[in-house]
Amino acid sequence: MIGLDIALVCCGVAALLAVVRIVRGPDSGSRVIGAELLTVTVVSLIALGGVRSGSTSTFDLVLVATMVAFLAAVSFARALTGGAR
Repeated sequence: MIGLDIALVCCGVAALLAVVRIVRGPDSGSRVIGAELLTVTVVSLIALGGVRSGSTSTFDLVLVATMVAFLAAVSFARALTGGAR
């Protein structure tokens, strides 16, 4: 349990740093990277919370959140390139 608590704290710190990068990013590329880091840390926080509570239904939520994060990454990449393929 101590290892899970440490992992939850580390993911929380990473999420806060990602928010700082989104707010203070000098350009849109660093803001996109911050948004991607934020989605990864939120998904990991959900997964670690599910492991800590012993709930198996949270893994369905992790699967859906991962698919949404992938679609967001594709949308961010299209936005950065101006829609060019």
